[in-house]
Formats: sequence, structure tokens, C-alpha cells
Amino acid sequence: MKILLRQAFIADPASSFNGTNQDILIDNGLVVNIEKAITTGIDHSVTIIEKEGLTVSPGWVDVFSHFCDPGLEYRETLESGAAAAAAGGYTQVFTLPNTQPVVSNKTQVQYIVQGSASLPVSIRPLGTVTRNAEGKELAEMYDMYNSGAVAFSDGIHPIQSPGLLLKALLYVKAFDGVVIQVPVDESISKYGLMHEGIVSTRMGLPGIPAIGEELLIQRDLELLKYTDSKLHFTGVSTAKGIELIKKAKAEGLQVSCSVTPYHLTFCDEDLQDYDTNLKVTPPLRLRSDMMALRAAVLEGVVDNIASHHLPQNWDHKTCEFEYAKSGMISLQTAYAAVQTAIPELTAAQVAALFGGNAARIFGVSTSTIEKGAAASFTLFQPKASFTFTQAANKSKSANSPYLGKELTGKVAGTIYKGQLHTL
Repeated sequence: MKILLRQAFIADPASSFNGTNQDILIDNGLVVNIEKAITTGIDHSVTIIEKEGLTVSPGWVDVFSHFCDPGLEYRETLESGAAAAAAGGYTQVFTLPNTQPVVSNKTQVQYIVQGSASLPVSIRPLGTVTRNAEGKELAEMYDMYNSGAVAFSDGIHPIQSPGLLLKALLYVKAFDGVVIQVPVDESISKYGLMHEGIVSTRMGLPGIPAIGEELLIQRDLELLKYTDSKLHFTGVSTAKGIELIKKAKAEGLQVSCSVTPYHLTFCDEDLQDYDTNLKVTPPLRLRSDMMALRAAVLEGVVDNIASHHLPQNWDHKTCEFEYAKSGMISLQTAYAAVQTAIPELTAAQVAALFGGNAARIFGVSTSTIEKGAAASFTLFQPKASFTFTQAANKSKSANSPYLGKELTGKVAGTIYKGQLHTL
């Protein structure tokens, strides 16, 4: 298959063409030519992509998504999750281990790796840190690593025991692995439904205090300092949490972090209509926290945008706020939500936040936009607008607050595994 990208702006710091507009010719999955204007060798067999503001970067990587397969396929499958990811511009996705059975051994890891072989994205499983994500004893992380686990996390059940996390951080050093932690102290947040503050008081809902997140981050950073290992916080939601991570980075700790699109878009004030699609973990925080997160993204303190794609079926969202399950689907809207919230983001920053930094932190391979390179690219239009509709939704679930909303920043498609996937 031949593909020609016309006058695409290249956002790839590793490319000699970075920051320029070029024609890019791809044949059978390889970049065969990059020039200001390609005129020779173009015939009816070439698929031409020419869009206003077209930008191309190395393929995007999402580090925290739930595909619910095996065991929870009524919410999502590997196939539907991959379709949503491709539509959102991703070529690789790290999937949560909180399935049935839990991804806690090499057999479950192999199931996911093999199941994604023919899909439009590469699905890279996260193995559990503890056996069955129960927080009681370490899982067989080395076996899972050798079978294809890209990193280790108990997913939606953050590790509460400091002793176990200490052992895990020491364990993964043997193969230069990374532990991923959601900063939630469950002993503090257990009965909360939203951020603890003026809005929760007015709404009559039990709150989740910010100190639960901040204490866990402080604790885990001390453990990281002791072990000299690698730790990634995802879903950081408070200004103080980000400040703690910024300080730890300055001290030389091997710590990185992700924020979600929805923590950059919404705050606790948006919950006053009791929209269950906005019930998430960690919860939406204060407006000041949201603005601090945006500033941290622009400053470069935040390494990744993590979708935290968490499908829930209709019954788990169409109910009283108290009984609704946490989470929203967000793979298809992640880029648009972030670009809408932070319009001053440059294409280079987008490329780093959505792919480049993840590749560096977790050691996954990506391509570069050079002649002879394998084409693993994301195509996007920073200034284009679109409305996310149910008809366009590729997920099996529909728990999204972005449905029916106009967003700025549009994914035009991906080129991966020798195929063009356009919207």
C-alpha cells in the first residue's frame, strides 16, 4: 500500500525534518521519500492524504487503559478497545490487569499479546505487582516481563502496603522495570464520592480529601528514594501532588507522572448536575488544581497524558450518583480534550505528551520520521474541530461526558503495521 502525506508538518525531535512541512511517501509500511514536494512516482495506486493543518508525529502511546478482556467483555473487548484507540490516534496502548482472571501470570500476559497481533494497535499488558492485585504478596513479575508485560501496576487497586511497594521497587530493578501507581490512599478515600470541599458540602456528598493523594505520593517518593528504582504516578489530580513530583525530579529521583484529559478539562464545580460520567478516581478536584495541572503540562513537569479509559456499561452509570461506578471512556477524545483545554500546546509538546515521553520512560520502540524508517505515525490537526457522537464512538460503552460536545483538535488517522487507519 502506497500512502502520500501532502505538506504534513513534522513533529518529531529525532527527525532531521522536525518542524518543517514536507511530502512523505510511504510504501509497504516504509518511508521511501521525504521532500518539499513529491511529484514523481505518484499514480492512481497512491492514497493521498491532504488536510488543512495536517501534522504527523511518531505513533502515540497510552499508558493506562482498561480493555476489560478477558471476563468483562460486555464493557469492552480487545477488538473494540483497539478500534477506539486507533480512532484516538494511538498505535500502542498499555492495558490494565484488572480483568477476570487478573493479568497476574505469564499465561494471561500472553493471551493479550497474542490477541492484539492482528489489531490496528499493539496492546501491551500491564502485569500486576501483587498476586491477583490483592495487595498481599508479590506476583511473578519477572515471568510476566519475559512474556511481554511492559510495566507493573495493580491498576485500579493502588498498592496500599508500603512494605510490598518497597519490595516491588527493588524487584523490578533486576530488569530495569517500572511500577505504575495511582495516588489513592484507600483508607482515606474509601467512602468518598467526590472531592472534599465546598461543592461536596453543598451537594451533600461524602468527600475525598486531597491529602489522601498527597500523603501517598510523599510516602511512595520516600520509598523510591530508598530503592533508587523507577516509579510512575498516573492520574495525579492535585496541585500539591504535582509540586511534590516536580521537587522529586529536581532531586534526581527516577519518577515520572501522567495526568488525565478529564482532570485538565473538568473540576468539582462541574459535578453539580450529578453527572455520573464525571465520577472518576481520583476525583475531579478544585478549579485551582485543574489550572495547576494545565500549567504543569505546559512547563513539562507532566510527562504523559494517560487516557484512563475505563468503560462502564449503562446500568453502572444510569443510576444514583452514590451507586454509579467510577470511570469514563476517553481514548477517542483524549487528544481533543487536552488541545481544547490547553490551546497553546505546540505540536512538539503534543508529540512528547502523547507518545515520545512514554516510549522513553517505558522503553517501548517507536519510529522516527526519516527515509527508510518503518511508518508508525499519528496524523492530527490541532486547529480542526469536531463533535464526538455516539455514531462515531468505537467503544462498546458510552460513559463519556464529551458526547455531543464540540472539541478542538482532531485525529486524522494512524499509519501502523503497514496500514492506514483514517476517520
